[in-house]
Amino acid sequence: MHSGRRKAVPDVHAMSALTEQPPTHSTVRVQRWIDGRLEQASDQVAEEQPVALVYLGLPHVVMLATPADLADLGVGFSLSEAIVGGPADIRALQVLPADGGMEVRIDIPGERLAALLQRQRNLSGRSGCGLCGVETIAQAIRRPAPVGAGDAISSTELHAALAELSTRQPLNAQTGSVHAAGWALPGRGLQLVREDVGRHNALDKVLGALVRAGLDPASGYLVITSRASYEMVLKAATLGVTLLAAVSAPTALAIRLAFETGLTLVGFARADRHVIYAHPQRLLPDGR
Repeated sequence: MHSGRRKAVPDVHAMSALTEQPPTHSTVRVQRWIDGRLEQASDQVAEEQPVALVYLGLPHVVMLATPADLADLGVGFSLSEAIVGGPADIRALQVLPADGGMEVRIDIPGERLAALLQRQRNLSGRSGCGLCGVETIAQAIRRPAPVGAGDAISSTELHAALAELSTRQPLNAQTGSVHAAGWALPGRGLQLVREDVGRHNALDKVLGALVRAGLDPASGYLVITSRASYEMVLKAATLGVTLLAAVSAPTALAIRLAFETGLTLVGFARADRHVIYAHPQRLLPDGR
């Protein structure tokens, strides 16, 4: 079984200009209607802020995200979107407040700048798409390298990780409106959990967190509280994760990508059931 250890991202704990953590939720006054009766009450709602990822001083993308664990987000996004070739390409990182939102400034090698500039030119004038920054179908459907053999786990172990994930979502417990992604090690259970209003962000955050901790993504598996889209499978496979389990359904394109990359894809992973859509060999029935 893998130890899960690898070299951590160098210099990624660089000093940040943040003096305090932005709030992740707020209290609002509401009118609550229950059983035909209207009452005044308060409610906890999740915050989301614009977060800009800036590479070598070049703004690349702005996303709406929960303003927490943004260094994890920057590292995970850079790796899962293949902006960098590996953790060593991330030389330093800072999280800074900026213009009513946040900036994540990332220092990468100069040789990565040309491809980033081309991607940035393609982004100009585009909005409202899931694959912004591409001009051809070949660019849109990225094919990561096949994942490794990985370790098999039992159905009992998978469901234990899913049950633990539901108890390690403090922001969702308060607001009911955020996704979570967790990373577990075979035989050792859930190791890391991250939350965000965006399912992609939650996944990038947990991937970034484990890489920053010097852990090997390929030595464990992922559990997520959302559906398994093509992009979610792509991000997992890009970092070599061999099993992804989602509480909701996958898409057909996600299933095809899982087959192509060798990733085990599980959907509808609930307390008493799950459906295996690709490469079932890594999820063993109980008793084996």
